[in-house]
Amino acid sequence: MKVIDIRNLEKIYDESEIEVHAIRGIDLSFEEGEFAAVVGPSGSGKTTLLNMIGGLDRPSSGEIHINGTDIGNLKSSQRIDFRLHNIGFVFQAYNLIPVLTAKENIEFIMHLQGRPKAEREKRTRELLEAVGLIDRMNSRPSKLSGGQQQRVAVARALASKPKFILADEPTANLDSVSAGNLLDIMEKLNKEENITFIFSTHDPRVVKKARRVVTLEDGKVISDALKN
Repeated sequence: MKVIDIRNLEKIYDESEIEVHAIRGIDLSFEEGEFAAVVGPSGSGKTTLLNMIGGLDRPSSGEIHINGTDIGNLKSSQRIDFRLHNIGFVFQAYNLIPVLTAKENIEFIMHLQGRPKAEREKRTRELLEAVGLIDRMNSRPSKLSGGQQQRVAVARALASKPKFILADEPTANLDSVSAGNLLDIMEKLNKEENITFIFSTHDPRVVKKARRVVTLEDGKVISDALKN
């Protein structure tokens, strides 16, 4: 089933009266259960593309349909609500709330969704077990390693039961062991729960794990390859 359908997508930034074409006429789609990497040199448009898929930025033109909804046409408040219930994010900088424990960081999204306390606690425990951090559930981010913080971020992204996860350079700040562990966890969740993952990355370890690699250059798709 097609989760994301992108049609003739364009993004132009006006910088000091100079137009910068970040995305140029992209047509692309992603199916449910994919484990895909979007790659390319700096400035190729990877993060811009993910930001538009995630509703963090609006297209200049074109359409992004997520399960039939064109998110580019939603009002700001509608996009916030749509993201809350449909999209999970994992960022390079973790973006955990420093005053909250690992458990509270994961629960926070479900609290915003208005989920009952019993459901929040059950789901949080399941996710902490899935990412191997049940023994650190009461630790704040400052007491966790970078790899542990990113695992909490993955659990938080999954908490809302999103249609897919967007991961922007999720391994960039991690050592090789932590990065490998994180990728193994995400691959396991992808295979066992059919969760769609779309990565923006420079990391060859992510590319190696991905079953599909989309390459951007100067805002255009120059290759789209499925692995055997």
